[in-house]
This record gives sequence, C-alpha cells and structure tokens, in this order.
Amino acid sequence: MSSKRILGIVVGGGPAPGINSVISSATIEAKNSGWDVIGFLDGYKHLADGKPQMMPLQISDVSRIHNRGGSILRTSRTNPSKDPEKLKKVVDTLLGLGITDFISIGGDDTAFTAYSVSKFAREQRKADIRVVHVPKTIDNDLPLPEGIPTFGYETARQIGASIVQNLTEDARSTGRWFVVVAMGRKAGHLALGIGKAAGSTLTLIPEEFPGAVKLDTITDLVTTTILKRIDMGRNYGVVILAEGLLEKMDPEDLTGLDEVPRDEFGHMLLSEVKFGAIVKHRVEKRLADMGLKVRLVDHVVGYEVRCANPIAFDIEYSRHLGNGAVEFLKSGKSNVLVSIQENHFVPIPFDEMMDPNTGKTGVRMVNIDSIHYQIARKYMIRLERKDLDDAVVLARLAALTRMKPEEFRKRFEYLVSIA
Repeated sequence: MSSKRILGIVVGGGPAPGINSVISSATIEAKNSGWDVIGFLDGYKHLADGKPQMMPLQISDVSRIHNRGGSILRTSRTNPSKDPEKLKKVVDTLLGLGITDFISIGGDDTAFTAYSVSKFAREQRKADIRVVHVPKTIDNDLPLPEGIPTFGYETARQIGASIVQNLTEDARSTGRWFVVVAMGRKAGHLALGIGKAAGSTLTLIPEEFPGAVKLDTITDLVTTTILKRIDMGRNYGVVILAEGLLEKMDPEDLTGLDEVPRDEFGHMLLSEVKFGAIVKHRVEKRLADMGLKVRLVDHVVGYEVRCANPIAFDIEYSRHLGNGAVEFLKSGKSNVLVSIQENHFVPIPFDEMMDPNTGKTGVRMVNIDSIHYQIARKYMIRLERKDLDDAVVLARLAALTRMKPEEFRKRFEYLVSIA
C-alpha cells in the first residue's frame, strides 16, 4: 500500500440533515493530517459502473457547508452488494484510484454495502481498504445503543413536529381530522417522535403489533379515537401513522399493490402507496355507516424534512461523527461504525451490526417497554379498557354508533389489548 493516504467519501440512501457537516469535518481533519480527499458523486451509482464521477475536496470547498441541507456529493440508492460484478467494479475502481481509506455515510443498507466492499477487497483482492461507516437516517433505526440517535433524526423530528402542530391548528379551526403518514421504512421512531412532540391525538407504529397488521385494525383504532373525541365534545384531531406499518401489513390487505415499484435494495417504495388516503376513505366509510359525517384529510410528512438545513444539534453531532470517522482511520481501525457514547467515540464492529438470521444490517425498532413509548402512549386518545368497563361511557360511545353497549363491546374490545 502506498504511503500516501487517500480518503474516499460516499453518501448512500436517502438524504438526511447533517450530511454536509460530516463531509466537511471529515475532509478538514483528513486534509490537516496530510491526506488527499476524493468525494464520489451519486453514491455507488458510477462506482458500480467502473466510471466514477469524482470531486476532489479541499478545506476551502467544505469549510462553510456544515449548516446546509442536502449533500454536495448528492446520493443514490444503487446497491452493488447485490451484484458480484458491480461490487467487483467498485472495489477495483477504489483500488485503482489508490483509495486507502473510505468513509461511507448512510443508513442500514449503505452500511451493509460498506461492509461488503471491505470484505471483498480483503478476501478477493488481498488488499486493505480501511472502512468506517457514519450512521445517517431520519428513520433512527440503525443498531446503535438505545437512546443514541442517528444524525438527521432530530432535525426531521423538529420540522415534522412543526408541520403537525400547524395541521392541528387547522384541524381545530376548521373542525376536521388529519391522517398524517410519517416516513420510516420499518421502525416507528420518527412517527412517534413527531407525535409526542406535537401532541398528536393518536400515533400508531408497527412495533405495537406482534404479528401482521390488519388494515381493518388500523381503521378501527382511528375510528374509535374519533368516537372518543366526539364524546368529549371535540370534532377535530390529528392521527399519525408510521409508514412502516405497511411493511407489517397482512399480505391479503396488500392485494393489488404488486405493481408498486421497489428500490434497488428490493424494498417496496412506500411513498408510492397512498396509505393515508386508504385509511382516510375506510374511516370515513365506517363512520358514515354509523350515521356520522366526519371530515378527514390525508397528508404525508417526508420529503420536506430530508434536505432541510440541520438544526444545531445535528450540525454539532454530525461534525463530531465526521471527525471521529477520520480519527478511527488514523488509528488503524476499520470495518466499524462510528458512534458517540457518554461523550466518547466508540467503534461498533460491522459484524456486531449484522442480524445473524438475515446476514444483513440489523434494524433498531422502537422499544415499546421504554419510558419514551410508554409516556407517549399515556397522552394518546384511544379506546381503553376503562371505557368498556364504565357503563356510562360505554353507553355513550355505543349510542354514537347506533349500537347497543354489548354490541359495541363485542365489536371493539380486541383493540384494548394492543400495546
């Protein structure tokens, strides 16, 4: 290996606030250490074709980008780990350019790709490309220790909460309901964080459900929340649904969605499924069958939070991570994810991130036994056991639906055992 250290930086997956801050601090630390730095454009897209598009980086290029949203290197979801030939081209291209050190910025799939690049170089080319991954995703679902966020999440939560607060005022002023779908491919962190901060009426996340989720169950949960609010004399509210509920949806409920496109990692493009509209129409019909006319509007919180300018927390946090990634490489560490725990940089080996059952990067789900979830749950308006055990309340709710009390109990009692 050449004595000259050359750092390559790549960004994969969806955008997240703080990417530029990582690029900035990593470049500055590397350049101050005497290294060359090359940024690869559009993720692995051009590397996988063996025709890299590159941006040599100097301190002057990155010194003032830390507070900007988006990615100066852009990003893509190209996944060379699924195709041995493309993975070979990535590794051979990096080695041909003399890359000695490599920083990968991304989520769980990009982390797995970084792992694959390092493994291929070591096993197939007998070469050492030192690799450190910086965890990035607004979904907050990388397998970090509990309570440690991925960068970008706090900015997305802050902006998402502001949007939902505005929708809540609209709902209050106009006497309507909003059904909001929040991004988060598998886990419910972002939906729960937004709902808790904005004081949503109800937030539903996939972690509540031990098995497959029925669309009828989602419809019933939203319907009974609206019924409780009507009984309280309030004709408005906001329901937040985690996008990840679709990943756990009963296959029978997804009939007709086979044509929904998938990304290069094989994931259904959940943004193409009009989840909020589906739930809205089903709830409106269910309430209409009960003789109730309620106005609902569906809304998605997603793309507008991904390239936002990072808040102060994410600027500082991501600058630390970028610096820490280079410090790890300088000390000889490789095949690790950089984390900050108790104010110290802590490397997490790639092997510890892998799910032994799938061989892929693990996904951190919301811990519904945590105080974070339990407190959020306490402030939600949803059907509770006490509502069914109180004869007066039960009678009022049943009257709203034109059912007899025992009929109402039999119809909706199953909901109270969820989470």
